[in-house]
Amino acid sequence: MTSEWESRVANFWASADDSEIEKSLAAMKTLVDELDPLDPNGLYEWASVHDFLGLESQAIDIYKDALANGLEGVKREKAIIQLASSLRNVGKSSEAIELLQSTDFSSATKVAAQAFLALAHFSANNEGKAVQLLIDELYPADGLYARSIKFYAKEIAE
Repeated sequence: MTSEWESRVANFWASADDSEIEKSLAAMKTLVDELDPLDPNGLYEWASVHDFLGLESQAIDIYKDALANGLEGVKREKAIIQLASSLRNVGKSSEAIELLQSTDFSSATKVAAQAFLALAHFSANNEGKAVQLLIDELYPADGLYARSIKFYAKEIAE
């Protein structure tokens, strides 16, 4: 994989159109076919385009393959978040929760991971936990009424 390939992938995403499913799949397939079929970066992009196009059920196994084949760094964290989102979207919220809770996220992805975890809890009918996660993550510790707000959020979750 080269920086030139990644640049072309970035160009794809900059102009991606989810209303043109076949065209988008073909364009990404052309890029992915330049790599080894088991290249985790190619698998990640292939899963991502399926996810982007609303084909989450197809994206799930591809994300799993990308992770199993050694996807690294922030892309790995993003793949986990995107996989969890796809799982939630196909009605597997408990799997999404387990996946997100079992992963340590860097500062680059932590807030997004918490937001998707909150969405998964909401979809699993754990609305109180969803509210608590969002408040804990997003409301500043030194914010106005922070102590009360965080107390009430915890109370709702329980």
